Amino acid sequence: MPGRREVLGVAGVAACGVALAACGTGDAQSRPSLKGQVIAKTADVPVGGGKLIGDLKLVVTQPQQGVYKAFSAACTHKGCTVSTPKDNVITCACHGSEFAADSGAPNKGPATAPLTAIAVKVEGDGIVVA
Repeated sequence: MPGRREVLGVAGVAACGVALAACGTGDAQSRPSLKGQVIAKTADVPVGGGKLIGDLKLVVTQPQQGVYKAFSAACTHKGCTVSTPKDNVITCACHGSEFAADSGAPNKGPATAPLTAIAVKVEGDGIVVA
């Protein structure tokens, strides 16, 4: 007959397996592709600024007239959501990291990696994921 420690050990391993299986249904697979979707209107993205699209976890910028860029809104330091861009800078309010609005490259740490770029194009008055 198994002892108390063996029973608890087996129960612990089973619980971990269930927890790991739940983690396996990650966001990357369950999130539908954004390709072809309009994520913002050009009129809503000011030159030198941008627009945070919270529900999609994206930030869209217009670093110069007629040039639109999009990036993941998750800071590469600890994953906090960045703020709406101003003066061609995307800032993370959690720890002060700053990123260039034209490239997503870090200008000021603690983040050292760039924001993930999302290819976009303009179709009519919409900014569309390419």
